[in-house]
Amino acid sequence: MSQSPTRVEAGKIIRRNVERIRGMERWSKRQRTFADRVAESVARFCGQMSFVWIHAALFAAWIGWNTLGPKRFDPYPFTFLTLCVSLEAIFLSAFILIAQNYEMRLTERRTQLDLQINLLSEQENTKMLVLLQAIARKMGALEEDDPEIAALAEAVRPETISQEIEAAYGGR
Repeated sequence: MSQSPTRVEAGKIIRRNVERIRGMERWSKRQRTFADRVAESVARFCGQMSFVWIHAALFAAWIGWNTLGPKRFDPYPFTFLTLCVSLEAIFLSAFILIAQNYEMRLTERRTQLDLQINLLSEQENTKMLVLLQAIARKMGALEEDDPEIAALAEAVRPETISQEIEAAYGGR
């Protein structure tokens, strides 16, 4: 059983689109600053279970050495350990915020791209609807004007839609 030509062509188009998106992702990754790359690496490592296990082992060793060891350099209440952990938390939170800011910028770009493509598609659909309506009128298939078609054939105004959404959600 062979696939229909339309199905094969659709598959090619999908693969081409996926490759284009991957290309955009690779380009975005190459554009990252050194700080963005470092922050992403640190955040990726900190988001793994191995990070937790390493810390659990280090804390256990630190506490064990300073309670049972022969040379206790940080006795209970482990003030130096608290200082080290606090400093680590400050730096880790900064790295994670930098990584999140980068991801947010990427998401904003993708959202803008998506919005622009959607607006272009809407404009194309509106134009096609106007042309189809004119063809139908010329062919005698459209005897009376449909108010719904007339409304859909109007140009989309994003600011009007945005205002309607704001009104519907009460400005949240």
